[in-house]
Amino acid sequence: MPLTREWIGPVSAERVKLIASASCFRLSPSPLAPSTMTSNVPINQSSGITAPTPQNTPLTHAPIAAGLSRPTVPDITEDVEPVDEGAAVHEAMLGLVQGRLAGLVGQSSGYVESLPDGAKKTVEALKGVQVKQNELQNQYKRECLELEKKYLELTKPLYARRNALIHAQAEPTAEELEAGAAQSAKDDPEENPLAVPEATAAAAVPEFWLTALRNHVGISDLITERDAGALKHLVDLRIEYLPSSEPKPGFKLIFEFTPNDYFENTVLEKTYIYREEVGYSGDFVYERAVGTEIKWKDEKDLTKEFEIKKQRNKNTNRTRVVRKVRPTESFFNFFSPPVAPSEEAIEEGKISEDELDELEEKLEVDYQIGEDIKEKVIPRAVDYFTGKALEYDMLSDDDDDYEDDEDDEDGDAFDDEDDD
Repeated sequence: MPLTREWIGPVSAERVKLIASASCFRLSPSPLAPSTMTSNVPINQSSGITAPTPQNTPLTHAPIAAGLSRPTVPDITEDVEPVDEGAAVHEAMLGLVQGRLAGLVGQSSGYVESLPDGAKKTVEALKGVQVKQNELQNQYKRECLELEKKYLELTKPLYARRNALIHAQAEPTAEELEAGAAQSAKDDPEENPLAVPEATAAAAVPEFWLTALRNHVGISDLITERDAGALKHLVDLRIEYLPSSEPKPGFKLIFEFTPNDYFENTVLEKTYIYREEVGYSGDFVYERAVGTEIKWKDEKDLTKEFEIKKQRNKNTNRTRVVRKVRPTESFFNFFSPPVAPSEEAIEEGKISEDELDELEEKLEVDYQIGEDIKEKVIPRAVDYFTGKALEYDMLSDDDDDYEDDEDDEDGDAFDDEDDD
């Protein structure tokens, strides 16, 4: 299927809705976030890279959600199943039809142009009404964002209390222990109550945030064993919204570290900036992300691999030591987000189709991870630490794998039941 790409400034235009196919996904919202920010939005395979919205960055489009599965090629000892030629022809015809339909997207059918002048005048007026609707939708989203900011401020004392308990800077109250025990019993009635003598002093929870991040399905694939050494020093993870005085809305993730052997920074930040106006779907659209420059200590850059080789001169027989550096996978690449190429670079063909596809994939992963940290990990940190959140994440993924059949003709209702 031929692909075309449109860009607005430094970032691509929103996804164009294809007639041929569509998919959707769901992000689990924070209990404090308005549901309007995390509603189900159809995601369509588009003709270009898009600055994703908080709703349109499905992690399933990215390699980290693929379970590291790879296509395999049967060797000579494996039986190769015969190809169903009928199915192959059907797939080929379907692809041809979809390709032609996609080519028609955005093209006029001639119907509007053929309307009487009076009807054309009405259509223009309808567009004017739509402009006012768009302005109202933009105002609505702005007010939703202000509501999120309000409730974040109300939540900050609870986050501070959580941080004090994690680091044993405060003793848990009887009320907190009672509420926690009741929640544990509700989650698992068969679980035995925590048997700890009352005189036992509360202790710090080791590697709390590292464990919480590792228990997120997508983030865990970004964390290498080398990264773990640095992330053990992560002592707090917070969110701040950009102030209303800023020209564009957005939010900032704040990672606080204790002094460590890897970098000089004690705080690393990742800022996500929305476009000023909401997108066609009625939601804020990410424009770009900016990360803190990490001041790595000598030989400690986790985003690079260092290799030392000895080379011998053929003429003089003298040897020299050569130090080679190459980039490598690391969670800390998160603070160096991908940058969309300029419109000019695309128009001039300086970037290949494959490079654009790879960039789109990286952007989707980056925005999805940022959104999940904001909406899931920070508000539900203890659930990710204990692993409870995994049950809900996996349940949500399972739901997305199935769709309801058409209603039974007799109208009978049945409870869901797995056949597996």
